[in-house]
Amino acid sequence: MTQVREEIKNIIENSLKILQKEGVLSEFNIPEIEIEHPEEKIHGDYSTNVAMAMAKIAKKSPLEIAENLKLQILKPKSELFERIEVVEPGFINFFLSKEYLQKQVEEILKQKKNFGQLKIGKSQKAQVEFISANPTGSLHIGNGRGAFFGDTIANVLQKSGYKVTREYYINDAKVNTQIRTLGQTALGKGTTYLTEDLKSKIQNLKSKLEKISDEGEAGHLLAQIVHKEIRNFIEDKLKIKFNNWVSEENLYRKSKIKKIYNWLKNKNLVYQKEGAEWLRISQYGAQKDEVIIRKDDNPTYFLSDIAYHKDKFDRGFQKIINIWGADHQGHVPKIKAIAKILGFKGNLDILISQIIRLKGGLKLSKRKGIIITLDDLIDEVGLDVARFFYLTKSLNTQMEFDLELAKVEGEKNPVYYIQYAHARICSILRKIQNPKSKIQNLELLKHQTELELIKQLIRLPEIIEDTAKDFQVQRISQYAIDLANVFHQFYRDCRVLTDDKNLSEARLALILATKIVLQNTLNLIGISTPERM
Repeated sequence: MTQVREEIKNIIENSLKILQKEGVLSEFNIPEIEIEHPEEKIHGDYSTNVAMAMAKIAKKSPLEIAENLKLQILKPKSELFERIEVVEPGFINFFLSKEYLQKQVEEILKQKKNFGQLKIGKSQKAQVEFISANPTGSLHIGNGRGAFFGDTIANVLQKSGYKVTREYYINDAKVNTQIRTLGQTALGKGTTYLTEDLKSKIQNLKSKLEKISDEGEAGHLLAQIVHKEIRNFIEDKLKIKFNNWVSEENLYRKSKIKKIYNWLKNKNLVYQKEGAEWLRISQYGAQKDEVIIRKDDNPTYFLSDIAYHKDKFDRGFQKIINIWGADHQGHVPKIKAIAKILGFKGNLDILISQIIRLKGGLKLSKRKGIIITLDDLIDEVGLDVARFFYLTKSLNTQMEFDLELAKVEGEKNPVYYIQYAHARICSILRKIQNPKSKIQNLELLKHQTELELIKQLIRLPEIIEDTAKDFQVQRISQYAIDLANVFHQFYRDCRVLTDDKNLSEARLALILATKIVLQNTLNLIGISTPERM
C-alpha cells in the first residue's frame, strides 16, 4: 500500500516532467516536493507549495505554474482526488475522493498488523543504545525518559524496514571512577550516601568483600549485583528486551582498550602533556583535545568509550543512535570526532534526554533512598501511563510529569481516553456473532465523520516515516490522541449496529480497521490495548 503523501508526491513529479517535456515549463532540476496537511479543512486534505518553490527558476508566476500543474494532474482519470484547488499565492490543495478513502478500509483490513510497515530502512543494520545507567543503584525517573524513548525509536525503525539491535552498555570496568567509588563504599572507606538498598547488598556480600582489598574489584563485585537487579527490572517491569548487554570490563578483558590506544598512537594522535596522555581530536571538530591516559596511568572513561564505538562500527551497523542523559551533552562532539577519526561511513545520531520533573501530589515512597526511582513511579501510575506521559514531549526539551493527571481514571487522562476507544470497539464486536468483516458495502461510508476517521487511519504510515527520520516520538502519542478523538466523534455521530444490514457491515469494517490502526499505533509506543475498561 503506497502512502497517500508519497503517491501525491509521485503524481506531482511525473506531471512536472511531462510539462517540461511538452515545453510548458523549461528544463530544470525539480526541487524537493513538500506535501503537508493544511491546518484548516477548507484547504483540503493535502497541500503543496511546489509552484512557489520553483517560480524563480521556472521564470513563471506561482499561480500560472500551479494551474498548469493542476490541469496536467487531472488529465489522466484518477480516483485519488475529488478535486484540486489552486489558491493564492500559489498553493495547490488536494481533496481525497470518497471512493479512494473507502478502498483504504479494505487495504487496512487486508494488511492487519503489517499496516504501516515501510521499506525506507532497506534492511540496513541499525543499533539503538539507550538507558546505559551506571550500575551503582536503581534506575531513577530520569532514566525512564531514555528507556521508553529508546524502545519506541527501536520499534519505529523496525516498522520502517531496519534490522534493529537494542543495546545496553554497562559501565562496570574496575578502573572506572564510579566503580572504584562504589568499591570504597563497599569496603567502608567511602563517604557516599548509602541507600538502604545498597546497605543490604553490601551486607549480603560481606564474606566476599572481607577477602578483597582493591577498590575496583570490590566495586565491580557490587556493580554486578546491582546490574542484575536493574536488568530484571528492565525486562520484567519495563517490558523492554535488549538484544545485547555490553560490559565495559569485558572490553578490557578482550584487550580492546589496549588495541584502540595503540592504533591511535600509531596514527600520531596521542601526545604527552602535564604527565598525562592526550588525544588530538580538536582538529576533527571537538572543542579541545582530551586526556585518554591519566597521570596515574589509568585509562579515562573516554578511552573505553572510543573502544566501545570502534566495536560498534566493526559490527557493521549503518545507523547508530546513542541516547544519553543531559549530563553527557559535552561528550557529543568528542564522539562525533572519534567517528571521523575511525572513518565511520554510516549515520551516527546522538540524542540528549533533558531533565524531567514531577508535578503535584508527590506521595511516592522513596523507599530506596533520596532518589525517586522509576519503580516507585510505575507502582504509582502504572506502566502504560508512565510510558505514554514520558513520550508526550520531545526528548530535547525539559518536561514536567503531571502525577495527578497520570492517576486520573477518566477522559482527562489521554491514556484512558485512547484505550477507551479500543475498548469501545471491542464492546461493539462482542454484540455480534461473527466480528470478522466481509469487506463489502464500503461505498456506504459517506458520512463526514466516517470519512474523517478513514483520513486519520491512513496517516499512520506518514507518522512512522517522519518519526524514523527526525525521532520526534511525541508525534505518535499525539496521533494516538487524535485518532481516538476522531473515533469517539464517529461513535457519537454514527450508530454501528443498525436495522440497515448493509450499512452495519460497512461500519463494522470501519471499526475493525480502526482497531487494527489503534493496536499498531499503541504497539509502537508500548501501550496495551485492553478489551474492557
